Amino acid sequence: MRSRYFLPLFAFLSALFAGSPMLFAREATLSNRLDAVINHAIAEKRVVGTVVLVARDGKLVYHRAAGLADRELRKPMRENTIFNFSSVTKPIVSAAAMKLVEQGRIALDDPVTKWLPDFRPKLADGSTPTITIRHLLTHTAGLSYRFYERPDSDYDNLQVSDGFDQPGLGLDENLRRLGATQLRYAPGHGWKYSIALDVLGAVMERTTNTPLPQLVEQLVTGPLSMHDTAFRIVDRARASWYYVDHKPEPARMRADETVPLRGGVLHFAPNRLDNPASYSSGGAGMAGTAHDFLKFLETIRRGGAPILKSQTVAEMMRAQVPPPLQTEPGCGFGYGWSVLVDPSEAKSPQSPSTIAWSGVYGHTWFVDPKQRLTVVVFTNTTFEGLFGAFPNAVRDAVYAEVARR
Repeated sequence: MRSRYFLPLFAFLSALFAGSPMLFAREATLSNRLDAVINHAIAEKRVVGTVVLVARDGKLVYHRAAGLADRELRKPMRENTIFNFSSVTKPIVSAAAMKLVEQGRIALDDPVTKWLPDFRPKLADGSTPTITIRHLLTHTAGLSYRFYERPDSDYDNLQVSDGFDQPGLGLDENLRRLGATQLRYAPGHGWKYSIALDVLGAVMERTTNTPLPQLVEQLVTGPLSMHDTAFRIVDRARASWYYVDHKPEPARMRADETVPLRGGVLHFAPNRLDNPASYSSGGAGMAGTAHDFLKFLETIRRGGAPILKSQTVAEMMRAQVPPPLQTEPGCGFGYGWSVLVDPSEAKSPQSPSTIAWSGVYGHTWFVDPKQRLTVVVFTNTTFEGLFGAFPNAVRDAVYAEVARR
């Protein structure tokens, strides 16, 4: 037995190591570093559960689910756990919108009133400026989010939904509320992260006469076989629950949770997608798995086929809005994500032109085209998984390996 099987196997492994002498060492080191980061975050009770995926040159070089999807039920986190995407929705809907641009069904400089004639928010002087599709895609429309505004603002008094609260609220009613708010600046003359993608979703529905969930499936998730990703939870048994930062451990998110944030208040309804009357939020309304989202990001990194043309993706990955953004030093904004322009100002090891964004339920991701890296970090813990130490520790562990190459 030994002479028949052991020697050929030894020869095969020797040849493999000879051809790639550092491959296994590098990936083992990457695994060790990332395992240590994840283990530390869970041991310190900073995150309850996480799924971390790292792809290099299109190959999955690290994948791990750790911790718990539901702590109280002792339900382990799995790689196929379904998460509420929150703002991880935005890149997918932006890609669908750009497909409609390619098809000539909408144009970037078309006014929103072409499809939503009653949506006419005003400036402080009472004038009604033109808001375009481009303004919506780049968050330069003058709109805001309720959670970015003080508790007694017009957004708060009108109860404008941010797209992940108020189960059962319809789109027309939320657009009516949003249209009654005051624009924060003249469209095209500022940048403010906002509910603009919800308005864009309404435009997309009107121009195609197709519900947004069906349209996004036709244009993006269907062609990419993202079977677990939709504007609903496709399998409740695989869904995660959510937690908010607290001491000595994160607190279980309630069905109607409020969380203070930088002078504003986030309103969460983690079961929102279980109510079929909830409108399909283009900015925060999808759910899915980390592996599905990695498929999407890898498609973008490779140039967009089969969902988009390479020149379209190049425009999406260009900084349409230059730095500095209010929330991201050294970054501009493209179509669907931030674009790293100055790594030194951002204090980031990532390469210029890296695209990235996050989700308020506790997710981050990035694509570094120069290093051919795609990283997805999903958690069920806000705010630690969003802008705590954990996502940056994952990023730095990945780039420690980049520096070794």
